[in-house]
Amino acid sequence: MSGSTKTMGYTTVGALVAVTAYTVALGSSGWLWFGWVVLGLCTIGMLATQDT
Repeated sequence: MSGSTKTMGYTTVGALVAVTAYTVALGSSGWLWFGWVVLGLCTIGMLATQDT
């Protein structure tokens, strides 16, 4: 796994924690969850297309 893919993975997990904390503290926001899903799909795309 390349450095940029690891960084993207850590960012995705960090964003999940942040969105979950926001949802628990202030209530759900559809746009935040939509953004996290897009970020997750981009991360999966990077994992799927990286050279081995």
